[in-house]
Amino acid sequence: MVFVHGACVEDGAWWWHRMVEPLKARGLRSVAVELTSAGRGPVAELGDLDDDIRAVREVLVGDDEPAIVVAHSYGGMVATGAAAGVPAVRHLVYVTSVLPEPGETLGSLAGAGPGPWMAVSPDGTLTVRPEQAAEIFLHDCEDPEVVAGAVARLVPQSLRVLGQSPARAAWRDCPSTYAVCAEDRGTPPQWQRERAARADRVVELPTGHHPFLSHPGLLADLLAETAG
Repeated sequence: MVFVHGACVEDGAWWWHRMVEPLKARGLRSVAVELTSAGRGPVAELGDLDDDIRAVREVLVGDDEPAIVVAHSYGGMVATGAAAGVPAVRHLVYVTSVLPEPGETLGSLAGAGPGPWMAVSPDGTLTVRPEQAAEIFLHDCEDPEVVAGAVARLVPQSLRVLGQSPARAAWRDCPSTYAVCAEDRGTPPQWQRERAARADRVVELPTGHHPFLSHPGLLADLLAETAG
């Protein structure tokens, strides 16, 4: 399993850390990729969508073991471009995410502007308001330490990624599953279902925006089933 995290966060491996043991118990190895388009440094030093795609692609082409790419939220933009034409990739799993065509941007697919829990800065970044993060994105996570850890890892996201698009669409040539998070308060479930129409299979999970933190066993079951 190759995990691709979403926007506005750092420490990519931490966001998926609750998946490691459940997957290992099911005989599956996992690795998380760190994206560069979000971070605490100067805005000029943040990467963009192309940089994120390269980071994921390096992991995918660096190991010929069969891989399933699991993309969360903005990570779907990244995985769609990174996995295109990589023989080792056997399946794509999109979690409350997007399956873009070349030429489609996250900004065009999202439609409406940022929600009230987001803040746009004049420096060209977007952030999640920490005081609203738990209620919107982690309301179904019962571990207060995990919630605190997530809020502590929120960082500015380069706005450049909203206007960029992958050059190729991996989901056109690779089997795909879309996991609709039916209790997501940040990404409306109906919006997810509309995006999911392009996937080969659609599964609904009774979770919020981050099932890998709130219900890791549930997501691990789905991924183990996908891996066969």
